[in-house]
Amino acid sequence: MRALREDNARLESKISRLEQQRAVAAPAVGRPAAPAAVAAPAALAPAEPRATADVPSLTVVKLKPKKEAAPKINTEVDVLEPSPEVLAAIKKIEAENRGEPSEPEEVDPEQGDKLFEKGLDALKTGNVSGGVEALQKFAAAAPKHAKADNALYFSGVGLMGLSSYEDAARTFEEVASRYPAGDAVQDSMLKLAECRIKLNKPQEARAVYQKIVSRFPGTAAASQAQGRLTQLR
Repeated sequence: MRALREDNARLESKISRLEQQRAVAAPAVGRPAAPAAVAAPAALAPAEPRATADVPSLTVVKLKPKKEAAPKINTEVDVLEPSPEVLAAIKKIEAENRGEPSEPEEVDPEQGDKLFEKGLDALKTGNVSGGVEALQKFAAAAPKHAKADNALYFSGVGLMGLSSYEDAARTFEEVASRYPAGDAVQDSMLKLAECRIKLNKPQEARAVYQKIVSRFPGTAAASQAQGRLTQLR
């Protein structure tokens, strides 16, 4: 009996210790566990300030102009003269624009003489405009005829009679340029100077007279030109 009582006392003592341990552990079991610290997402974490590179300050530099002269630029341009074929084509177009045949037909000497006399007769009878037209057409149709230069000369005289001094001057210039060795060139130059005077261009008239004197010395045309030069002074 004593032994049973001693075992019973040890059991009660052991049960008492267990109940004490249970009472101590119960609050810890009932309390909710503290939440673990949640790491802040990297995107929400404050970014560290980046190191900025030093921006260099702007410096104003004044450039001094050079004292040397600017290099010379070659502005010379080669002038190319048109070929004879091009000149012929230009003359052909100009003749067509004037209503003249670009390729005049050959006129036999006898027929050319008749056309020339017909134009002169028109001038003599007072049909000045008709005579001028006939003579110029003859000169255009038969430029190689022996009287082509005379036809141009008399047509210029007719134009002076009509007070068309600009047209007359161009006609006399044409005689001198197309037939420089013709027998009408000296008289044409004298008439050209007269046209310049009529057009109130005395300096140009003086130049024509001086050309006659130097180009045809000892001729009747040169004597007349010399006398006109004296009057112009």
